[in-house]
Amino acid sequence: MKTIGVVDTTFARFNMGSAVVDEIKQHVSARIKRVTVPGIKDLPVASKKLIEEEDCDLVIALGMPGSKDIDKVCAHEASTGLIQAQLMTNRHIIEVFVHENEAGSDKELAYLMEKRSREHALNAVKLLFKPEELVKQAGTGQRQGFEDVGSIGM
Repeated sequence: MKTIGVVDTTFARFNMGSAVVDEIKQHVSARIKRVTVPGIKDLPVASKKLIEEEDCDLVIALGMPGSKDIDKVCAHEASTGLIQAQLMTNRHIIEVFVHENEAGSDKELAYLMEKRSREHALNAVKLLFKPEELVKQAGTGQRQGFEDVGSIGM
């Protein structure tokens, strides 16, 4: 049985991890290992530990960078760490960040955080269980959390 790791943060203003777990359970039977850390810079090591110590086949790393310049720098550092952890473990870590300033209101932000979390949970399911589904979507302009933009291909 495949194991999916889910790591989220207390800094986020929406429970992104619960949305991901719920979405995965609706589509496949998999073990789910969930960990919560304080902030986005804690995501890389938590993700790596889920892979190495809990034998996760894939990890979904969820975070909400704030709207200040320092938050954008921290998000970049966390993203770089997640990429490094992927390369060190040879496993996918799906980064799901929703920046606080991506939405105009708290209601829009909550909607975006839930939608993006759930859509990336489906991407994780496809990566592990139905990779041919991703091949079918190649070049189709998919946007997690927003409307898809469509293909410009011929």
